[in-house]
Amino acid sequence: MNFTKLAVALSACGMVAMASAQAAPLKIALVETLSGAQASTGLMYRTAANYGLQQLNEAGGWNGEAIQIAEYDNQGGPAGASDKVKAAIADGARIIIQGSSSAVSGQITEDVRKYNIRNPGKEVLFLNMGGEALELTGDKCHFYHFRFTTNAPIRVKALVKAMKEAGDLGTKVYSMNQNYSWGNDMQTSIQDFAKEGGYEVVESTLHDVNRIQDFSPYASKIKASGAQTVITGNWSNDLLLLMKATRGAGLDVRFGTVFLDQPGNLANAGETALGHYIANAYNMSASPEAEKFGEEYKAETGHYPTYIEPQTVFGIRMLAEALKATPPEDGQLNMAKLALNLEKVKLTTPVGETSIRAEDHQVILPIVVSKVTKEAKYKADETAMGFEVVTQFAGPDAVNPLQKTCKMKRPA
Repeated sequence: MNFTKLAVALSACGMVAMASAQAAPLKIALVETLSGAQASTGLMYRTAANYGLQQLNEAGGWNGEAIQIAEYDNQGGPAGASDKVKAAIADGARIIIQGSSSAVSGQITEDVRKYNIRNPGKEVLFLNMGGEALELTGDKCHFYHFRFTTNAPIRVKALVKAMKEAGDLGTKVYSMNQNYSWGNDMQTSIQDFAKEGGYEVVESTLHDVNRIQDFSPYASKIKASGAQTVITGNWSNDLLLLMKATRGAGLDVRFGTVFLDQPGNLANAGETALGHYIANAYNMSASPEAEKFGEEYKAETGHYPTYIEPQTVFGIRMLAEALKATPPEDGQLNMAKLALNLEKVKLTTPVGETSIRAEDHQVILPIVVSKVTKEAKYKADETAMGFEVVTQFAGPDAVNPLQKTCKMKRPA
């Protein structure tokens, strides 16, 4: 072999050695409902997550390389999600993002927990952007799950305080919720805050999810109860049809809701929605910074951030800060150290500071309570109505206490 060939050979060997020492780019998988009846929410999570991850990559990605983003359609069910999580991990994903269903979140968090037990040193992180069931930061909590959204006690606490201060709560409350984990959490929370709110829960109802077409019998029950306010965690048609049924029955009741800002709700509800309340994590009118963020988001996505989008973007930004603080170790990302750094992030958002509670990985985020009015600056669903800010709560004032059922095992 002559010197030229030897040099080429040695150079090739060096390049192979360098390539073998350098880790593959970080892969993040969005395992979301991207088709079927509930795809509208899943597609919003995709838009918000991609917006945040694109900004992360524009800032340099991680370890000098762009983060690779892959999408997996879970088709709206736990079984489909479980299969897609396995596929994503097999494809090299180290971080899983999902949000559009507590049932799906529950399946994913359990799959990730079991995988991490079987594969020490190759752990996967689950970023839960929307699954609000209390059990996810209760008896199902674990070190590699982080929740970047609210839960029932946070929502109800804010609603009760704001509506009471505004004189719109009344002394008789009807609790109306869907019969699954989220609805049960809401029902419990509505009862738990009765003393603080100075009201009596005159009746509690749990009903089938998205199967009822005629809520007039429930409107009759609300009327018979003498309730002045209905507090509900209902979403989609179960919220709209309930509101319309009470209006059709001539009931003068106020609604305290958590999902009234779901796109299409105000358009479908019409003026039935006027005067009703919502507690959520964002309102564009909350601050000049919130307006600026909203305009920037619209410039990229074609619409203002709403519903679950802001909390998802802020969750990705918290991840970005944690990644900055987690340098590679021999080209690899240490997931335990990433999780520890994520616990330390304090992010200033347009509505206030957001952080993570280390004991259960529940996000501590500001809450905005708004009321549907025609005077709101930003209109929704191309109607004359929008969400006018009533009051705001800082994260520490809004967050629920740590659940005793969370027994998180931390890495040694």
